[in-house]
Amino acid sequence: PMTTSYDIILCGGGVMSCATAYYLLQQDARLRVAIVEKDPTYRYASTVLSDGNVRVQFNIKENIQISQYTLEVLADFAAEMAVGDERPDVAARYQGNLFLFDEDGRADAEWGLAQQHALNCAVDLLGHHQIEAAFPEYGPFAGCVGGTLGRHDGSVDPTAVLLAYKNKAIALGATYLHDEVVAIHHAAGQVTGVQLASGGVLASGRVLNGTGAWGTDLARTAGVELPMQPVRRQVFVLETSLRPNRILPSLFFPSGLYLIHERGGHFMLGKSLPDDPIGYNFDLHRPTFDELLWPELVEYMPRFDQLKVTGGWSGLYAVNTLDGNAILGEWPTLRGLYLANGFSGHGFQQAPAVGRYTAEKMLGLPPTLDLAIFDAQRIVDNKPVFESARRII
Repeated sequence: PMTTSYDIILCGGGVMSCATAYYLLQQDARLRVAIVEKDPTYRYASTVLSDGNVRVQFNIKENIQISQYTLEVLADFAAEMAVGDERPDVAARYQGNLFLFDEDGRADAEWGLAQQHALNCAVDLLGHHQIEAAFPEYGPFAGCVGGTLGRHDGSVDPTAVLLAYKNKAIALGATYLHDEVVAIHHAAGQVTGVQLASGGVLASGRVLNGTGAWGTDLARTAGVELPMQPVRRQVFVLETSLRPNRILPSLFFPSGLYLIHERGGHFMLGKSLPDDPIGYNFDLHRPTFDELLWPELVEYMPRFDQLKVTGGWSGLYAVNTLDGNAILGEWPTLRGLYLANGFSGHGFQQAPAVGRYTAEKMLGLPPTLDLAIFDAQRIVDNKPVFESARRII
């Protein structure tokens, strides 16, 4: 088979790769950029299986700035990403994210809030009486003494965001290949290209591992061991008798349980559990809801004692077992291998800033937003960068 040469090859066609392609071609329209995706329907892709939440409520300065940039991009997204007369509708809703805390979590919440206020984020600290007065539809929250409300946080349709970046990148000149990268080729400490499942070879000195939860397997073909595991996470879709006439804030409970209001009496519920299965498992395990999540929800919010499960799905988190944060930039011992991996469940909302940063790194440009704190070097050095344990959802 013929070998085709590209300036840059992006392995995986999820939101990280498509955003990176867009920013690369914004910088230099002459670049030959290939996006290689094994399943253009994206059935199992973590992007489309995400619940699409965007929040500034992080503790690490750079994570906050990443989300601020996402909110900035979303404000002008339809116009910026238009292709001809096609303007993407990402159904952005800024209903707010309310992180509830108990007495044990108060100091943590206040510390995080100070970081967010230092960056001018619209986040308010509310006592439990204020919360109950502001959102009476939810009723009292047992055991919660207060919460931090990110007023501009919200949700978007992740599939629409992904397809917008994909379509715009193609319109700008990216080549989108329906194939799978099965190995990264390298010689003398330098990436030389990739092997495709179809038997073809693509040559390039710059390759991005943008394969999400499959990224550990791909990195291994280049002799790189990432501390990253594919972990199944589940979301259940609920119908309740509540009939709020507005969209209520998404709730994040001290235990890690979260509840996202969709419309009317419809909600989504999820939680990361320590025994969530590792591997490429997409089964929906209903007993998890009945035996664990529902009793916990009712303990916090008694008025959810009657509801109907109308659906649900599961997807994969690419969990960084070192510290739960992104692994970015060039791998220290293999020139030309770039990473956008290990987002541990908060990747979708980080795609615009990470795509821009990755493009800048690949082109040797100074980064607009310096994300060196997440550099791959820390993996080699075993120097974790932790969020507060309570914040990662």
